Amino acid sequence: MHADLSRLTFRPERHYSAVIAQQGRVQLDADANEQTAIQLHRARALAADLIGRYGGPRDAAGFRIEYVGGKHDIDTLYIHGGRYYVDGILVDADRPAPGVPVLDEDAEEQDTAAPPAYWTYWDQPDAFRDPERPGDRLPSPAQSPFVVYLDVWERAVSAAEDPALREVALGAAMPDTAARVKVVWQVLPLSLAELAIEDADPSREVVRAAFERWAQRRSLSAARLAARSERPDHADEDPCLVRPDARYRGPENQLYRVEVHAGGEAKDATFKWSRENGSVVFPVDELDGTWVQLASLGQDDKLDLDVGDHVEFTDTAYSSRLEALPLLRVEELDLPGRRVRLSAEPAAGVGRLPDLNPFLRRWDHRGGPRHKGRATSLKACAVPVTEGEWLPLEDGVEVYFAKGGSYRTGDHWLIPARTATGSVEWPTDRARRPLLQGPAGITRHLAPLALVKGEESAVDLRLAFGPLASSIPAADRAALAAEERARREEVAAEDPSHGRSQTTAEAEAEVPVEGDN
Repeated sequence: MHADLSRLTFRPERHYSAVIAQQGRVQLDADANEQTAIQLHRARALAADLIGRYGGPRDAAGFRIEYVGGKHDIDTLYIHGGRYYVDGILVDADRPAPGVPVLDEDAEEQDTAAPPAYWTYWDQPDAFRDPERPGDRLPSPAQSPFVVYLDVWERAVSAAEDPALREVALGAAMPDTAARVKVVWQVLPLSLAELAIEDADPSREVVRAAFERWAQRRSLSAARLAARSERPDHADEDPCLVRPDARYRGPENQLYRVEVHAGGEAKDATFKWSRENGSVVFPVDELDGTWVQLASLGQDDKLDLDVGDHVEFTDTAYSSRLEALPLLRVEELDLPGRRVRLSAEPAAGVGRLPDLNPFLRRWDHRGGPRHKGRATSLKACAVPVTEGEWLPLEDGVEVYFAKGGSYRTGDHWLIPARTATGSVEWPTDRARRPLLQGPAGITRHLAPLALVKGEESAVDLRLAFGPLASSIPAADRAALAAEERARREEVAAEDPSHGRSQTTAEAEAEVPVEGDN
């Protein structure tokens, strides 16, 4: 999550059930965020245990798929509304109803026709498919059937992307407050060849089993990283800034983020890093060639832009597509005009639409890691991945990529660095050797929706569940009579007088019964 955090402390293997606030203590973001993570983990684990890997309520299951061939227009899918659960995560496909504006009496009547109650493949809210890009188009089912599946993941959203999160009463000079976590869902096509299915007319069971194998491979990242802090050679040049024996030499506490930029094998992969968890962003007001006008140049000299900084020019669409955009270098600053000149014009189609909230994200690497006294060169303004050796970032922080990794854009690791200990916080073994760890994210959750065989021919692959609650069965007369007798016998055993006073009971006992002598 790109957010201004101190650290993330939730570890499911520790089996904590709650965070307990104590009086007179400092309140930290990490504690509140861990409580949220604990609750989400429990709720989603319970849902997955009851529902299974994926499924929807029988009477309100979402993501029913219809294939619509484009006789005159481009092919598309209809994605019908409802709810669905993938790995316990609630995914809502309902399309919000538009608001109704107040019209003046003299205004002409406007077309108030309601939009369809379903999404289409091209206007689904988080996928941002582009008909002009051949890779985004649907396969032709006439040539080969294909599977439609649901891709679910989460990402952080700040006020730079959603201005409604900012409390305007605080003023423009104040930073934003809390960020949000958004559930992103995308309906995407998948060929049978990618599932290793050779049969042109496979059954539901065959498709689901092949999809599970494919999803397991896709959801698990083969990348592993370790981090440590080592006292750098130049430490004696700044003995007054930090403790002489400190291995982390930074003057402030930081949360380093190491994120894969371009994916692939190690020879092709690159990464970028930030000492602020990638949270330093600048909303864009206008783009003019290589000049970018910003809403602000930052809160202070720690969170601003300088010549030589590397930035990512992106928007909501490309943040959701998880595609590696070119990193650019800041070449010139125009402080009065709140403008920066970049080393190249941003990629075509990115940041041109104001409603997609374009912004710059700052990354803190300036050059490649130093190796044998020499700094390695950057590759397209990103740092090349080098496996099997320790790579210095800055101030004694070093990272190590394990050999044989395969990297995906967006994979990231978080490394808290603390001045109090002069070290980074990272798991180690008993010999204090850093342990290799998989990425902290992004976790993909996948579910099959339909097998498209042709026009108006989509085999439903969804699963559904019914409600657990049911009517209470009515008892028969014999059962009711038995219950009443048992109740009376229980009362009689507890009170032989059956509720009468003791005097009355004794007097009745002394009255002779007819026939007694």
